[in-house]
Amino acid sequence: MGITHLSGLQVAGVPTQGISGLPVGNTYFWVDSVNGSNGNPGTFDAPYASLATALSACTANAGCVIVLKQSHAESIASATALAFSVAGVQIVGLGTGANRPTFTFTTANTATIAVSASSVSISNCIFVGNFLSIASCFTLTTAPNFSVDSCAFRDTSAVLGFLSIITTTVSVNSDGLSFTNNVVQSDATTTPGPTIVVANTLDRLTILYNYIVHSTISNNTSALLAHGALVVTHLWMEGNRVYSVNTDTATGGLLITTSAITGSGIAGTD
Repeated sequence: MGITHLSGLQVAGVPTQGISGLPVGNTYFWVDSVNGSNGNPGTFDAPYASLATALSACTANAGCVIVLKQSHAESIASATALAFSVAGVQIVGLGTGANRPTFTFTTANTATIAVSASSVSISNCIFVGNFLSIASCFTLTTAPNFSVDSCAFRDTSAVLGFLSIITTTVSVNSDGLSFTNNVVQSDATTTPGPTIVVANTLDRLTILYNYIVHSTISNNTSALLAHGALVVTHLWMEGNRVYSVNTDTATGGLLITTSAITGSGIAGTD
C-alpha cells in the first residue's frame, strides 16, 4: 500500500489537520460510529456512521479511500450486512491498540464480509468473532487482488469465534490475494481451521509476517493455508510465526495442508 504524509492536502474538503500515514487517493470518505451519521456527506467534520454507506458513495477504480476514525465500531450480523463490492477501494483504520476500528461478528455462524470486487484493501482494523463457529471473516467470490494488512482477529471466549479468516469460493478469480502483518488469536474450543481456505485455483498468493495462535488442539489441520487438491501457483509465504497445539501432523502440515502436486512458490519461516 502506498503511504504518504498528507499534511496540507485536502481530504474530503477539509485539511487533514496533521494526520499522516494515510494511503494516497483521489477522494476520501470518513466514517465514525461515535459522532457520525449516514445522512452526512462523509467529510472529516461530518463523517458517515457506517462503512457500508461510505462504500456506496465510492466510484469503482477512481482512487477512493475510506478512513475509519479511531474507536469506530460496527456489528456484522449476517452474510449481507457488509459487502466489499466496489473495486479499487482502500479502507484504512485510524488508532492504535484497542482504539482501532472494530467489527464484531454476531447472531449467526454465517455472518461474514463478502468480497466481490477487485483490488480492495483493508488495514489496521480489529475483527472479533462473537458467535459459535463463525465459518469465515471474509468470503471471496470474484475478488482478485484482495489485501488484508496489519489487522487483528480475535475470538470472544472459549466457545465463540472464527473457524477461518479468509475463504475463497469455487470457480472464481481471487488471484493476487495478500495477507500480511496480521495477528490471529484463535482461542475458541471449537476446533479452529486454517487461516486461509482456498476452494479454487489461485495464482499469486502472498502470506507474509503474520502471527498465528491456535490454542485449541486442531490435529491434522494447518494453521495458515489449506487448499485440498486445488492448485496454488506463485505462492509467497515467509516470516510467519505460528503457535499451534497440534499433536499429530502425520497427515496435515503445520503451515500448509494440500493434496495438490503441481503448485509452485516458496514457503519458509524467515
